[in-house]
Parts: sequence; structure tokens; C-alpha cells
Amino acid sequence: MNEQKTNFDTETSRDDSDVILDVRNLDVYLNTYSGRIHAVRDVSFTLKKGETLVVVGESGCGKSMTARAIMQLLPEKISEVGERSQILFNGTDILKMPEKKKETELRGKYISMIFQDPTTFLNPTMTVGEQIAESLLLHSKMKKKEAMEQALSLLKMVKITNPEKRIRQYPHELSGGMRQRVMIAMALACEPKILIADEPTTALDVTTQADIMELIRELQEKMGTSVILVTHDLGIAAEVGDRIQVMYAGEIIETGTKSEIFKKAVHPYTWALMKSVPSAQSQTEEKLYSLKGTPPDLIAPPKACAFAPRCEYCMGICRRLHPVMAAESESHSAGCWLMHPDAPKPEQLGKGGTI
Repeated sequence: MNEQKTNFDTETSRDDSDVILDVRNLDVYLNTYSGRIHAVRDVSFTLKKGETLVVVGESGCGKSMTARAIMQLLPEKISEVGERSQILFNGTDILKMPEKKKETELRGKYISMIFQDPTTFLNPTMTVGEQIAESLLLHSKMKKKEAMEQALSLLKMVKITNPEKRIRQYPHELSGGMRQRVMIAMALACEPKILIADEPTTALDVTTQADIMELIRELQEKMGTSVILVTHDLGIAAEVGDRIQVMYAGEIIETGTKSEIFKKAVHPYTWALMKSVPSAQSQTEEKLYSLKGTPPDLIAPPKACAFAPRCEYCMGICRRLHPVMAAESESHSAGCWLMHPDAPKPEQLGKGGTI
């Protein structure tokens, strides 16, 4: 088989010269003892240069699996990507690349990832400096001494305290916030074009969370990196996102600019997510809204709307047919039957509607 020729610095895309990543019809399957799980279902989206795309949704909705598919870090042996799926980075389909090229020419160099739990990702047997330098040695022509000097500069860039000391320490000697900063330094070592941050602040306290997100934003502006941020926190999405993509049951069910999602959301699931977030302006003592029910079993994905069993505005058609993505504006679309011109207004429907 002939190896695919790659040139990631030549920017080509389907419609927009600013598009750096173009994901088309992404399907991810996991073959488990319980059955074949359709974890990511026909997901398509684009990412522009310098943009921050935030992917939100409940646990298990496919956010992290989509991110890992882009990085080509899906679970070995049990994972499978659909035949029609494409992940185009500057016009090159990375799904068709040989594994060796992915290791030496893609991951870390052009696309990097900050993982959710640095404790499980960082190597406990190597110092912080050695782990940062490892990426530089793999993707550049640096010698070890030069790579260690660059590692020190990166630790200073991510504002870690006493970097001259930290570079010689092991991960267990650092706090959670420090370990996350080391992860960011490793991810940005080769100045990647795309940074994927998978729940980067989940295990951190609120103050440290704010510091880490501010750091990512500052580094993005400085380096011009495109960012895909995976989170379940709508507060973070509102603060740092340019565009927001809502996922449910392995599908994208609504996407739009930050303003469109927070001011003009049209999907009931997005409404439910926003209602479940406490508001500083609220003067009542009402209980925080909780979305009832659970997401569907993706071993046997529903043929109709996946959210229908939990939706307060469910209509008869929602239980029979799968909605298609419909445009609310040029940049805002959603997959919901309420957007159909013949659909009643939401206020006309009650829970379990039969129209």
C-alpha cells in the first residue's frame, strides 16, 4: 500500500480558507462484552484558525470520544471508526495516515491534547523536565540539553512557581494545579495548530480552575492556536467559547455562536442544561432544576429523537422519526422537530405531548 503524502502546512478545506479541521460523518463504535456501542453517531463540524469551539453535554454523550477520535487515541482492539468517516486536517484525512506518521508528524506536533486527569497521564518514573523534553526530542532536531532549556522556558510560560525546582521534580511531588500546568506545557511544546482540552479543570478547585482557563486563553491568543474545549460546565463555555456545540447520545443536537446558544437556544435539551446552572441573579429559594431520566442505551440507539423520552415538549413525531439538523441562522442550527414550520409553539405543549 502506498503511503499517503501529507503536507499539513498547506491549508486547504471544503468551503472556507479559515477552516483548519473538518470532521465529516464521524461514527465511532466500541465492541464490548455487552454489545457494540455506537458511541459517536454521524458527527460533522468544522474548526477555524484561532477559534475556540466548546463541546458540552452530559457524561457519556460522546464528547471525549470525539476528541480522542481526532487525536487517533481511541481504545485499542475494541474501537472502530465508520468507513465513511473523515477527519481532515488542512485537507489531509488523518484517518488514512499510517500509524507511524501519526506519532511523528501529527500528535504533539500539529494536534495536542490536555487530558482530564494529569495523574494518570504523566509518567511517575520521569521528572517533569524529561517528560516535556521528550516531545521536543521526538518532533524537532533539538539535542537533550537544548530540549531541557526549552522545557524550563515552557514551565515559565505556563506560570508554574519556582520552575527551576519543578523541572527536576516528579509528578507526585506537585499539586493538582501544577500537574495540569505541566500538561499544558507538554501540549504546547511544539506550538501545535490545534489544542484539544478534555475537561482540563474537572479535578481542580474553583480558583485553580479559573487560573487554568485564563492561562489557556492567554496562550491561545499568543500562539494563535485553535482550541476544542470539552466540558460539562456551561459557565466555562460562556466564558471562553466562540462557538458552542451541544452533544447528546453521541450526536450534535445544537450548534451556534456563544450568543446564539445562550440567548436564542432552540433545542429543549440545551434549555434543560441552562436551567440546571445556578444563577447569581436568582432571588428565589427554589430547588435547582434537574433533568429527569437517563440518556439512551447506545448499544441499540433510538431510531427517532434520542431525547424524546426525557423531553417536556415531546410530540408524537418525536417518537417516530429522527429530526434533521435545521438552520435557525447561518451559524445556528439544531436537530429538533419544534423547528418545523408546522410545529406548535413550545408553550402550547405539555410534558408527553401527542401532537
